Amino acid sequence: DSHRFCLQDPSSTSAPKARPTSARKKQRMTDIENLKVHDPFGATEDDDVASKSGYIHIRIQQRNGRKSLTTVQGLNTDLDFKKILKAVKKQFCCNGTIVEDPEMGQVLQVQGDQRSNLAGFLASEGLAVKENIKVHGF
Repeated sequence: DSHRFCLQDPSSTSAPKARPTSARKKQRMTDIENLKVHDPFGATEDDDVASKSGYIHIRIQQRNGRKSLTTVQGLNTDLDFKKILKAVKKQFCCNGTIVEDPEMGQVLQVQGDQRSNLAGFLASEGLAVKENIKVHGF
């Protein structure tokens, strides 16, 4: 059912291939990177790697007062973002837009705290595997 959000023919798409274990970075006891100060809301190098490896990040941004925005980044570029946004707006009764980011590509922005709703929507429509959806925020 996820083919209705695709720009291409669903039969022509192929599953992403896993990297061999030799290409993965191995963690050693001598690495002392874990002693650095960690900013939970700061941008990390891991975000760029995660978006390329298939993770979808759902974040919340506080505006003013009780107002907030929910952002979705890391979606497959073959998907039709306009159709996804239209379905999300209709199902959750909220407004939204598509923002073009130079680093992250196209990012969906939805009004309100829709983190759990969007995670469930992406998983139920078959746009993402539940294990690849990372929900961030307070």
